Amino acid sequence: MKKKSTSQSAFFNLRVLIAAVFGITGIALALLAMGAFSSAFAQAKGARNNQAVPGTQTPDVVQMVGPVRLDQDLRKLPYVAPKEEFEERRLMRHPFPLAGSNAPAGSGASGLAYVQKLLKNVWRPAPTMPGPLLTFEGIGDTCGCQPSDSEGDVGPNHYIEAINLTFKIFDKSGNTLSGPTTYNSFFSGLTGTPCTTSNDGDPYVIYDVAADRWLISDFAFPSFPGASFWQCIAVSQTNNPVSGGWFLYAVQVDPANPTYLGDYPKFALWNSGGSPAQNAYFLTMNLFSNNTTFNGVRAYALDRASMLAGGPAHAIGFTLSATDVGASYSFVAATAARAGDPPPAGRNEMVLAIDSPSTGGVTLTQVHARSFHVDFATPANSVFGLGPTHQPNAEITVNGFVDAFTNTTSDLVPQQGTSTKLDTLGDKIMTPVVYQNHGGTESLWADQTVMENYPNGPTAVRWYQFDVTGGNFPATALQQQSWDNTIDGLWRWMPSIAVDQSGNTVIGYSTSNTTIFPSIRYAGRLAADPPSNLAQGEAIMFAGVSRFNGNRWGDYTRTEVDPSDGMSFWHINQYAQNGDWHTRIGKFNFQGVGGSPTPTPTPTATPIATATPTATATATPTATATATPTATPTPAATPAAPRALKATNVTASSFTANWRSVTGATGYRLDVATDSSFVNYVPGYQDLDVGNTTSHNVTGLQARTIYYYRVRAYNGNGTSPNSNVVQVRTPRH
Repeated sequence: MKKKSTSQSAFFNLRVLIAAVFGITGIALALLAMGAFSSAFAQAKGARNNQAVPGTQTPDVVQMVGPVRLDQDLRKLPYVAPKEEFEERRLMRHPFPLAGSNAPAGSGASGLAYVQKLLKNVWRPAPTMPGPLLTFEGIGDTCGCQPSDSEGDVGPNHYIEAINLTFKIFDKSGNTLSGPTTYNSFFSGLTGTPCTTSNDGDPYVIYDVAADRWLISDFAFPSFPGASFWQCIAVSQTNNPVSGGWFLYAVQVDPANPTYLGDYPKFALWNSGGSPAQNAYFLTMNLFSNNTTFNGVRAYALDRASMLAGGPAHAIGFTLSATDVGASYSFVAATAARAGDPPPAGRNEMVLAIDSPSTGGVTLTQVHARSFHVDFATPANSVFGLGPTHQPNAEITVNGFVDAFTNTTSDLVPQQGTSTKLDTLGDKIMTPVVYQNHGGTESLWADQTVMENYPNGPTAVRWYQFDVTGGNFPATALQQQSWDNTIDGLWRWMPSIAVDQSGNTVIGYSTSNTTIFPSIRYAGRLAADPPSNLAQGEAIMFAGVSRFNGNRWGDYTRTEVDPSDGMSFWHINQYAQNGDWHTRIGKFNFQGVGGSPTPTPTPTATPIATATPTATATATPTATATATPTATPTPAATPAAPRALKATNVTASSFTANWRSVTGATGYRLDVATDSSFVNYVPGYQDLDVGNTTSHNVTGLQARTIYYYRVRAYNGNGTSPNSNVVQVRTPRH
């Protein structure tokens, strides 16, 4: 049970504040004189090279159930009803009442917050973040439950959305191809496991870029508390998730502890090769034996190579007890190779976590970082973290933050028209954690929800970039910011982060306060923007249309980069309509000029029973809808826009611009500029006709400078639109 904090803000007493500043300064000077700071820094820096030695830990080797082949077109699956309506109980590291009379009102303001509010219009930059290119309606409340668990991923031709108890497959114009499909229908072939009839949600979806395949998963159990808890996993047989077939697997959460529920399961994909090959789907989950007893964290590496081949597969697992993890839980592993270069050969998977203290208002300054080394050939050589209790390989020091909960509740976010507040989930790193390798510079990108002006709020989105070049965790963050748009009065929470092929960053999240309904927004920065700043500001993906009648919100969102162009972002989130939750999917990038959001087709996602047959019927028009772009080449012979590719042969004064050929093109025109808006062209590189080729050497450049290029295809009938924009940074020498 969390204790109520009785501390007050020092800003109510100027003398206390001044005394505190001088006191802290004096202590700092004393410590500096004693060499304490340099010693602490040296310890943190030295810790980053710690690696557990293979053979020093004892992993579990768990044979997975499966594969079971599902060769049926999803549109023809027999309908199996999901579980009965339910309200999912949020399981936390330290349980407390989900609402309490002592919970903050969510609208109070300290002296500092009042001053910040007065200055907000002076500090806030004009937003330049483009609006959405499209949005479309996702699945509605087909489960009669809360929260939605809105989750999804994008591939070259599909978007798969997964929520509690059902999933749906769209084309990239938002047309339904199949579903909603219940997990009970999808996993019914996994006989002997609860996956056949007792799927319970907490889904996850991965588009596996390197393999051009898909993964869908959820957890299943007959009852909680209970003694049979499983993760149900499907890997597509082909790149067509609708009719191409699936391989079905199931893994028990923790065979040595069958009463442990694996709550809040999260997946990541890592394939750096090497010997042994670091090639796995990583799965992390929180362990609970009842609604109030936290038992630790389970971390699994699943044999990705065998699962993609439809072969028998085993999982290598570690259980960390509640004592082992201390105040932390909800570990998140990094996903690699979505955009940018793959990890160097043999690079170990990286896992992050933060603390969730037993009381609210605690200022935290660390992100826990662990390495996971897997060896499927010799499982005993697999290691996770350091020592027999799997302690962090490093502690990364970050700017102080306060988790978004109080001593009585995490239902903090106010909304228009009601006193009901929404859950923040402000005690964990959110998914995904993004790994990116740009020319040998390796980074992890992560985010979370934090509380400002405790306990009054608002909440803000905290994001990080960590330099992990060489596989080493850093002592401090390379970039970090608590994004609140300069205290504009909105509460921001439920974030998810993504980074495109040029290093541009976007975070999608929820927003609300007493003057607006819960809405979906996103903010971003270009790679060349000042560090630690979402300098492009904020855009609205979808404005809320009603208050939400429940408390549970999320439990997560997802932002991913489109593998088709490496620069478009797709975000899924929830909003409320008529008091119930709905989901919305949107697409945006830094190059496009946003179009108006498409109108909300409310009735589409309503009852699941009608939705399943409707999906089958909808699949027929989908062919027509897909054919629409095919018919679009009416201006027939004008070539389509080419796709610009990553630059090669980059030196201090030149680089080679590359692009894909376009059918019917007789030549290409190249633009090179020093800004992404193409106002400041490099001399000689504005609308340069480079002939019928797919690369061109750009010369006469400055060292340590960022350049942008785009191309157009032409023939005798006209010139195509611009390609995507590629960013290039020339080195020092």
